[in-house]
Amino acid sequence: MYIQISAILLIMAAAYTIANLKKLSVELCILCSAIAGGITGAIFATPPIIQLPRHLVEGTFVYLDIMLVFVTATIFINLMVEAGSVNFVVRSIIKFFHNKRIIALLLIMIVILIPGALTGAGSVSVLTVGTPCALALGHLGISKKRTAAILFIVAGLSAAAPPVNIWAMIVSAGTAIPYVGFEFTLGIPVLLLGTFTMLTLGLKQEGKVDLETILKKLPAVPEKMRWWRVAIPFLVFFGLIIISRILPFSIPILGLPLEFVIASVIALIISPKKINILTLSRDTVKKLTPLLATMAVVGSLQQIMTVTGVKGLISYAVISTPLVLLYILLIFIIPVSEGVLTYGGAAIIGIPLVWFLDSIGLHATVVIAGLSLLWPLGDGLPPTALIGRLTVMMTDYKDSYWSFLKKTWLPWIVITIVGILMVIFSAKLSFLVKWSM
Repeated sequence: MYIQISAILLIMAAAYTIANLKKLSVELCILCSAIAGGITGAIFATPPIIQLPRHLVEGTFVYLDIMLVFVTATIFINLMVEAGSVNFVVRSIIKFFHNKRIIALLLIMIVILIPGALTGAGSVSVLTVGTPCALALGHLGISKKRTAAILFIVAGLSAAAPPVNIWAMIVSAGTAIPYVGFEFTLGIPVLLLGTFTMLTLGLKQEGKVDLETILKKLPAVPEKMRWWRVAIPFLVFFGLIIISRILPFSIPILGLPLEFVIASVIALIISPKKINILTLSRDTVKKLTPLLATMAVVGSLQQIMTVTGVKGLISYAVISTPLVLLYILLIFIIPVSEGVLTYGGAAIIGIPLVWFLDSIGLHATVVIAGLSLLWPLGDGLPPTALIGRLTVMMTDYKDSYWSFLKKTWLPWIVITIVGILMVIFSAKLSFLVKWSM
């Protein structure tokens, strides 16, 4: 049995490698791996060949709810960007706090965190607020290398921040753990680590700061834009979340997708300029197609790995690894799995890992939170390097990719240490979950 399942695993890995060498996208590489594993499994009747198409198609719907969150959240963020809210906020930060450096840096950090926190994708933060924030940081006297490093690390942390954390959602769905209790469990570490990153990489000023020059180079905003137009859509969204927590049995269960839709309608109504919502929605879905495709094929891969026994073999490998060695390996395995499989790493490695750690007495929610701090680091590693590549593009960084990545070494090490410590001492940190609930 072990030889049979190991053979399937090796063929799946070989199919992924060959597809990657052929320069296929990550989504197609994962799909090739799933198909190869399914065909190989069918030889041993696990699953029977006639059931293979059903498992491949059925798997694409495993994360349908997460895909709905992706789409609705990103449409909401793009509405705010198109209305001029982001440029208005960035200009206001520079205008009022250009001579209060620490406050300006921390406020820019919040701006970068919000899109990723609401969508679950750090790439959305880079695409929506990356350019104005990079311009603001550059005009505050921060070099392009440091600016790129800041944007990469904070955008990665934004994907781990609540309320939407895709890795946590995937692992929670696969381990039958409710997706609750992450607000403080993830929010506090993300804010602390983001602050550490901003201060270590952005506190040093290179050159003089000229307010008039900065404001001229920052994107213009609509004349009718005001703070209340920025705040109301967010207040509506977070208000719906809070009310559903306070009165869970008195109001209908809306869910995150519908809450984002309601907030988007409000944003559209109060926008200071006319927005073509159909065009914006179409363009948003077009940009999100690779992420949505990733979620679909990851579901298929997970389904095939389950029916062929590969998932069970990985679970056995996890529980048979000495605990101390496992903690050390997590430092490398978690980021690398994200770099190779993007969100697929959470389904393939995260689910059996959380099962095991939960079974030995660790707190599953805190463990998931700790691992969620490590996965974004992999978005700077090849072959995908999703956030890393986008960061270089949005900051117009011209030097070698690795020179920018090396600049992140201190925040990278600190984030890794915090993530691993959260896993090891998860039982003692369970109070964070109680605060969140």
